[in-house]
Order: sequence, then C-alpha cells, then structure tokens
Amino acid sequence: MKNRRKQKTTKGVISGIFKILRKLSPYLRKHRIPIALSFLALLFESGLQLLEPWPLKYVFDHILIPAHNNSPGTAGAFGMPTMVLLGLLTVGIVGIAGLSSMASYLSTYGISMVVVQILSEVRGKLFSHLQRLSLSFHQQFKSGDLITRVTTDMDKMRNVAISNALPLVTNLIFLLGMSIVMFWLNWELALLAMAIFPLFIILNAHLLIRIRSFSSQHRQSEGVLASTTGETMGAIKVIQALSLHDRQQSIFVEQNKKSLEEVIQSLRLSAALQRTVKVLMAIIVAVVLWRGSQVVQHQELTPGELLVFITYLKNAFQPIRKLSNQIRQITKAVASGERVIELLEYEPNVRDLPNSKKAHLFFGAVRFENVSFGYDPERTLLKNINFSVQPGQTLALVGPSGNGKSTLLSLILRLYDPQKGRILIDGQDIREYKLDSLRQQISIVLQESVLFAASVRENIACGKIGASDKEVEKAARLANAHEFIMKLPQGYDTVLGERGATLSGGQRQRIAIARAAIRKAPIVILDEPTTGLDSASEYSVNSALKQITKNQTTFMISHNLRATQDADLILYVESGTVREKGTHEELMRLGGCYATLYRLQNIVSEDKYRGDTYAFEN
Repeated sequence: MKNRRKQKTTKGVISGIFKILRKLSPYLRKHRIPIALSFLALLFESGLQLLEPWPLKYVFDHILIPAHNNSPGTAGAFGMPTMVLLGLLTVGIVGIAGLSSMASYLSTYGISMVVVQILSEVRGKLFSHLQRLSLSFHQQFKSGDLITRVTTDMDKMRNVAISNALPLVTNLIFLLGMSIVMFWLNWELALLAMAIFPLFIILNAHLLIRIRSFSSQHRQSEGVLASTTGETMGAIKVIQALSLHDRQQSIFVEQNKKSLEEVIQSLRLSAALQRTVKVLMAIIVAVVLWRGSQVVQHQELTPGELLVFITYLKNAFQPIRKLSNQIRQITKAVASGERVIELLEYEPNVRDLPNSKKAHLFFGAVRFENVSFGYDPERTLLKNINFSVQPGQTLALVGPSGNGKSTLLSLILRLYDPQKGRILIDGQDIREYKLDSLRQQISIVLQESVLFAASVRENIACGKIGASDKEVEKAARLANAHEFIMKLPQGYDTVLGERGATLSGGQRQRIAIARAAIRKAPIVILDEPTTGLDSASEYSVNSALKQITKNQTTFMISHNLRATQDADLILYVESGTVREKGTHEELMRLGGCYATLYRLQNIVSEDKYRGDTYAFEN
C-alpha cells in the first residue's frame, strides 16, 4: 500500500508537468520558432560537450605513449608530424570550447526569453481572470493566498524553468549521448557503469517523493503566512486600537514555525540526496577504472579511449549531482504551477451567457420577479423577492442589519446571480446582457468607498474610461468636492494614500460620489453612503447625492428613516423577505415594523437634540 502511494505521488509529479504544459500549449505554439532554434542550439552544445575529451585521447594515444616508448616522431595513421598534430589538437580544444559556449549562449538566451514572455503573458491572463471571477470565489479564497500565486508562484516557475529545467534538459541530452558513445567504445564497461543506476533511481525517487510532499505543504504555509500578514496590515488601525499585537504575533509565530519546519525537512532530504549521488558516482568511477585497466591490458581498448571513458564518467558526476537539486526545484515549481493552473481553470459563476448581447441605453425600469438567493445553496438568504421601480423613481431598503439588503442590490449588478426567479431592466432579464455593458450603466456609492493609491483626477475618472479633465472637474463640482480638492497640495494631481487614507471620511465619500456622477448612469445604488459621517459631512454628501440622483432610478439603503421617507417605494426587509412595502405615508398608516422603528428613531433624535441644547446652554 505504501509503495502504491509513493508510485502515485511520482505519477502526480509527471502528470502535473503534463497538465502545466497542456495549459501552456497555446503560448508554446505561439513561440514555436524561437523554441525550435534554441533546441537546435542545445543539441549542438551537447554534441560539442561529447567531443571535448577526444583531443586528449589522440594526444594520449598518438603522441604521449609513442614518445614514452621512444617511437618515431610521427602521428601514426595520421601521417603528420607530431608537433603539427599537437597544434591541431590544442586548437581543437579551444575551438570546441568556443563553439560550445556560443551554442550554450544561444540556447540559454533563446529559451530564457521565451519563458519570460510566456509566463509574463500567463501572469497577465491570471490577473485579468482573477478580476472577473465571481465574488463567491473571492469570499472562498484568502487574498494573501491569491497574491502569492500571482507573484511568488509565478516567479518560482520562471526561475526554475531558466535555472533548473533548461540545464536539466541539457544534462539529460548529454548523458544520453555519453551513454551511446560509451557503449560504442566498450559495451562491457558501459553496462558496468550503468548497473548501479537502478539503485540511484530507487533512492532518488524515494527522497524526491518526500521532498515534494514537504514542498507542497510549505507552499500552502507560505500562502497562509501571506494572508495573515495582509490581514494584519489591512486592519492595523483596529489591531493597535485593541492592543491585539500579541494575539496576531502569536498566530504569525505559530504559522512561521510550521513553515520553518517544512523548509528544514526539505533541506535535510535534499542534502541527503546530494550526498547519496556523490558516493554512488565514486563507486562507479572506481569499478570502471579497475575493470577498464584490465581491458586495456588485453588490448580491447586503448589507453586514450579509457581516458575518454573515465572523463565521461567524471563529467557526468557534476550533472548527476545537480540532477537531484534540479529535480527538487522542478518538483517545487510543479506545485507552484498547479496552484496557478488551478486558478486559471476556475470558471466564474457569473459570466456572459453564450447568446448575451450588449445592453441598450437603459431607461431605468427595474423589476424583481420571485427572486431567491443564498451564498450557500442549502441556506436561502433572500426569499421570493418581488417589486418593481419605474424610471426615475427612488426605492429605499430599510430594516435590521444583516438581513440581505446589500445582497439584494448586488444582484442588480450581477455580482451574484439569483438561484430562483429573475431580475429585469427595461423588461429584459439582466442575464441576457453582457456583464460590462450592464455594469457600465449603474453607478454605486458604498458606505466605505474604496479609493486607489492614485491621483484625485484618476480616482474620479475611474467612473468613466477616457474622461476628460473638464468632465472630471464638472463631476467634482456636482459632488461638492471641487473646493476641498483645490486646497490639496497638487489639487487634482494630488496622489492619495492607499484606500484614500489621507482624506477624511466625508472627503472620500464626495470623491466617490464624483466618480459615480461622471458616469451619468441611469441607475444609481447608494449603500449607506452617509454612515459614520459627522453632521457637516453628512449634509455635504446628501446635497451631492441629490444632484447625481436627480431623474435617475435610485436604490438606497439607509438606517436613517428620515433620509428615506421621500422615496417613491420603501421596502422593509427582515430575515431575507420583504415584510412591508409602500410609501412612507402608507407604511405609517399600516402601523407595522416600519412605523414603530420610525417613531423610535424620532424619539431618540428628539432626546439627542434636547441633550445637545442643554449642553450648549450650560
């Protein structure tokens, strides 16, 4: 059972390599000409490596031995003076080395360029693919792990392909050619040299299986470490405020310790593998020298040919020593490659249907028909949602937090698709529109607006690709943002900190509103855009929101019922269902959950007002 498991793991390495090559085959075909030329240069290099010891054979057999035996000063069968032959052979040594170096340069440079270009294209495709994968995918995978796959794993594949895979192919071709020449010289000595290789393969395979296991575990541990680091850096404000340093440090230390143990195990096995190869090669050379000397004495082999034989074995020693490390590195790279391929093979849950078409310019009529949805197929979050909104109307979603309001609006953007029912815009199921053409006609302002580490101008222009400076400024004025932007150090060219950290909450929201305004979308989604703002900032933001939602179909989520009371339709959402539906006046007459919550908020507001007034007067 144990041997079967090991065999399966070895097959897993090979199948992993073929899986990666199949996935990269379109890129390989694209670069087939430089690959073919580089491979020819590699074959030429290997052939020249096989020729390197042969000048020594002729020097030994036709110059040194005759001179030692006081033979005439000619080169025997070559019929030329000894010194002329010696000169030609020494020039040949230099010539072979020079041509071999040139061929090595051409093959290494050619393959390296192809590898870099292919993996650069793959990384670009992977980044694009990740952006288009559904939110359900991103909720399943940690961002740190994804970052590791795009950066570290891709770098590992590139470095190993250039530093290990290419030399491995060169060495294997050389070893194959060397074996053929050795059998041609003397099959008995060749068999003797090869007899120990099965033992080498068995020991090598045993250690490599264990190395791959630890390498795979280490890659996963590194992904967890990256995720923990990213999570900690992203929440550094909360960690410092709550004094969670020791907690996060403890988690990191434990994960780092696990990663260290896996690296140590892998290095220990690698060192054992290299020492094993060294001992085995020494045994091979000693046995061949012992038997080869007897063969020379029986005149079945010349001393120069034995020298070539021993030189091949010594030259093979270094490639075989490197072989273990190269295979170990390639095994690690296969694990990295499989992680990259795994992401590329993920299909987005939300994507363009085969017969989808580009959306027309929306009028803004939106209808939900028996819509149900759940992140987990076995647990429904939204249940049988029905409502309709006419162009230019405002719909408000109110109710307790965590009951599906934001999820409901995310369905309009097709961040998720409903499990049952359908959503229509202008009478057409939104799944029949191409995704980009749908989302380009919807503007959104979130509770925590995400700004990029770019200039203010670039952040606003994100709302409309190719927007002019004039359009950016107009949108900023509409969002009541122009005045404070002009007070920034470089105005619209001021580069913001990560996620807009250099701005106040109200300023960030107004830039986000400007980004929504520049889009001039017929549908606007507002997801608690004023939560957490002070009174002055809230007033500025609300004033800006009124400007960008004028005559637009607007969906608004808010816990402040005073802000939603003018909506054309109000939905009170609780436990994933619409409990109450109507205008403010209709819901107040109904006297249900909405009316109770509205009266309670008024009482709280009046008490707060009296408290503020009392504090001011005293």
